[in-house]
Amino acid sequence: MYCDKCGAQVQPDQAFCSRCGKQLANSVIAMLPRRGRVQEHLNLVAIFWLAFSALDAVGGVVLIVIANTLFVRGRVNAPTFLHPLLGVLGVFILAKAGIGLAAGFGLMQHETWARTLVLILAFIALFTTIPFGTALGIYTMWVLMPRESEKEYDAMAARAA
Repeated sequence: MYCDKCGAQVQPDQAFCSRCGKQLANSVIAMLPRRGRVQEHLNLVAIFWLAFSALDAVGGVVLIVIANTLFVRGRVNAPTFLHPLLGVLGVFILAKAGIGLAAGFGLMQHETWARTLVLILAFIALFTTIPFGTALGIYTMWVLMPRESEKEYDAMAARAA
């Protein structure tokens, strides 16, 4: 049973709420405790990171293919630095996509390391992939950044282990 004013748990025979002092004559209601922000949004954040990272992987593969087909020496009258530049950029994007996929799967499994990794990726995404990465970074930080979220995620990870 819970107080209808402050939500504190009370006993059925209590006359007053121990937290807010409200008289509990007929104002005690039976309800389940409210789910936390992390519990409500964690699967959605994980799915967004998986989808975002899959799109990153496609972009990385496209860059590598373009670098190795269009900008190979002698094919196109283009500067010689484009082939290695696009190749290295494609490899970095593929690596970021792989880390994002691992972090998304880690969040779904409630791994302890996944929260930290996703927050780092969210900060990077704020500035590198505007507007979708920025939106995903803000949403991820809103869900996982507060101290209460850290405690809630750690409790979920402990239950999953």
